[in-house]
Amino acid sequence: MFVHNIDEEISLRLLDLNDAERVFELTDKSRNHLKEWLAWLDFTTQVEDSKEFIQGTLNGYAANKSMTTAILFCGEVVGVAGFNSINWSNKTAYIGYWLGEEYQRNGIMTKVAKALTDYAFKHLKLNKVEIRAAAGNKKSRSIPEKLGFVKEGTIRQAEWLYDHFVDHVVYGVLAEELNNKI
Repeated sequence: MFVHNIDEEISLRLLDLNDAERVFELTDKSRNHLKEWLAWLDFTTQVEDSKEFIQGTLNGYAANKSMTTAILFCGEVVGVAGFNSINWSNKTAYIGYWLGEEYQRNGIMTKVAKALTDYAFKHLKLNKVEIRAAAGNKKSRSIPEKLGFVKEGTIRQAEWLYDHFVDHVVYGVLAEELNNKI
């Protein structure tokens, strides 16, 4: 099983079906906060939905197409992050993440995104890592900006978010830039 220690408090490990209750609890507790930017909340209404999500992430990992991890803070699951998809042909990984509301503003997600980026380059030997965030989601956009990702552009009306479209800002960093930026 994939386990990656970031520091003394933060680590990543593959999601497991045993995490379903905690992931659902965290989702439900942070529902109003997360719903502002994540479109899947209306489809996650019971623990079974979290189990199905986790099974899907395990299938993606087994097929070598993605890697979704639980974010552990002091041993407790506090969010989810990973490579939503890995494009082996183009050697690119796409990072996605969310964190329970009460765990935000502690630098956890910035450390997680940095660790995933390092892992993509050093272990997976990929060439590029991308992070996409809704244009209005300043908290999420601040993460790639802090890490020195390049703002590559905006995809107009990239996502339907309940009752309106939102643009996505695309950030990227290349393996050759790793030592200079991150």
